Amino acid sequence: MKTVAIVLFPDFLLLDMAGPMEVFSIANRYLPPDQQYVLTTLGAEPGLMRASNGVCLQADLPIDQASGHYDLLLVPGGPGAYNHKPLALLEWLKGAVTRAGQFGSICTGAFVLGFAGLLDGYRVTTHWHYTERLIKAFPKADVEIDQIFVQDRNLITSGGVTAGIDLALSVVANDHGKKIALDVAKVLLVVMKRQGGQAQFSPLMASVGPQETPITRVQNHILEHLDHAFSIDSMARMASMSPRHFARVFAREVNMTPMEFLQGARIDRARNLLETSELPLKTVAFKSGFGSVRHMRFLFTEKLGLTPAQYREQFS
Repeated sequence: MKTVAIVLFPDFLLLDMAGPMEVFSIANRYLPPDQQYVLTTLGAEPGLMRASNGVCLQADLPIDQASGHYDLLLVPGGPGAYNHKPLALLEWLKGAVTRAGQFGSICTGAFVLGFAGLLDGYRVTTHWHYTERLIKAFPKADVEIDQIFVQDRNLITSGGVTAGIDLALSVVANDHGKKIALDVAKVLLVVMKRQGGQAQFSPLMASVGPQETPITRVQNHILEHLDHAFSIDSMARMASMSPRHFARVFAREVNMTPMEFLQGARIDRARNLLETSELPLKTVAFKSGFGSVRHMRFLFTEKLGLTPAQYREQFS
C-alpha cells in the first residue's frame, strides 16, 4: 500500500486538494486491498482551515504529529501559497521531504516548496499566470512555462488547478499501469493525456506597457495591423532605431525578441477568432497575418500542440 499526504494551510485552493485525492480514491476501486492508496491530510495549523473559496476543512493530523514516511507528499496552491511564508510549515517540509518517496506541488503550491528551498536545481512548473513570478522568486530552479506537469527525479510539479488531476493520473499509471489510470480518467470524464500544454490557455505575447515608448508604439502598431508584413528593419524604422539597436532594446524591455512577439500576437489573434467566430480557417489565417492556413497550422501545432481545427473544437 502506498501513502499519499496532502498538506493544508489557510487560504489553500480546495480543488488542488480534491482533484488529486479523487484520482487516488477512485483508483482504489480498481485495486486489491493490499495495493490501495492510503490518503491523509496534514494541517499546517491545528483546527479548521478555511480554503480560498470559504470552505473550512479539518485535517487528519497536524504537521507536528506527522513524522512518518509518505510515498507521495503534495502541497496544493492558492493565495496562501504565494502571499505568505508559514515558517512552521516550511521548516517541517525540509525534513518531511527527506522521508518521502516523492514530493511535489499542485499549481502555485510550488511557491511553498520554493520558500522552503526545495526547488533549487530542479525542473519545475506552476500555473502559467505565475511562471514569471516563480522564475524571479527562485532563480536556481529551472521553470518550464508550458508544461501540464513536470517530473524531475523525486519532485513532481503541476500547472494550473486541474493539472493536479493529470499529475495524479500519471502517478497511478506509473504505480499500477496505464489501464487503471485510464479507468479512473473515464470515471472523472477527463482525457488521460491532454494534447499540448499550458500554452493552450496562456497568452503567448507579452503585454504592452502602459507608458508610451518607441517600443510600445511599435507593439501597438503591430497589434493594430497584424495582417501586414513585418520585418526587423521595418519595425526598427518605426522606432527610429537601427535594426541591431532596436532588437536589443526590444528584447530588454519585452523579454522576447520582436519576431517572437509578432508570432505570439498572431497566434493569440487567431485563437481569439477561433474561440469567438465561425470564420473559415483561411479567413482566420489572413486576419491574423499568417498568409496561409498551412503556416498557421504549423505554428499552432508547434506552439500549442493542437491544429487550429482541434483548438476550435476544444475551446469554442
